[in-house]
Amino acid sequence: MLSVVAMAIGLGFLAWILWTLLANGLGALTGTFFTGDTPAPGSEGGGLRNAIVGSLMIVGLSTLVSTPIGILAGIYLAEYGDTNRFGQVTRFVTDIMLSAPSIVIGLFVYALYVAKVQHFAGYAGSIALTLIAVPVVVRTTDNMLRLVPNSLLEAAFALGAPRWKVALMVRLRAVKAGVITGVLLALARISGETAPLLFTALDNQFFSTDMNAPMANLPSVIYKFAMSPYDDWRSLAWGGALLVTFTVLFLNILSRTVFTQKTPR
Repeated sequence: MLSVVAMAIGLGFLAWILWTLLANGLGALTGTFFTGDTPAPGSEGGGLRNAIVGSLMIVGLSTLVSTPIGILAGIYLAEYGDTNRFGQVTRFVTDIMLSAPSIVIGLFVYALYVAKVQHFAGYAGSIALTLIAVPVVVRTTDNMLRLVPNSLLEAAFALGAPRWKVALMVRLRAVKAGVITGVLLALARISGETAPLLFTALDNQFFSTDMNAPMANLPSVIYKFAMSPYDDWRSLAWGGALLVTFTVLFLNILSRTVFTQKTPR
């Protein structure tokens, strides 16, 4: 009974948040929202095209980098993580990074990259988001690979298959849906991160695809516009928050659906 009550309270708050976003942000999702760039203070019109494109580029690059690294590291931990000290240290560091505040990662990339090149950049934002996404993919891949029955692995070894081929062609293939779930969860995690981008990519009022320069992104623009005294900026902030929220919600629902339907037996 208490579990049902707790679930009802959680769903109630979720519905309240979604209703507030819809009520305040739906009106901002006009044609110019997706075709116009961020307006100057106090001016009418404009949109978040530059921020949307910037977020897609930063998050997309981060996903392309973190996915193979995370999957390969997860395979290594599943195969050798319990038999050598390096694997144990890697798993320990991964657990620490999973719980590390994102603002700390942003400051780390700022000191390591931004302070060295002396300018903010989209690449720095991608590095920060990659450091957040990799542990999620690693942990999910490691956990999913451990669900593969030993009998399946023993059968592959009995046929004379080498260990690397068993790991890639048998073990990974058996849980590929679960690994995709981990990638989607990592993508949902980094899509709405604000703190790391404030110290790395920062913002750009104009449309730009130069990843080696400050780049507009939705989380930073929402943060800046929501705190402004201009009604048009606050309206765009609500629209951006609605877009990010429903994108993350869609990714989470998709990942849960894939995971539920494809759990290995």
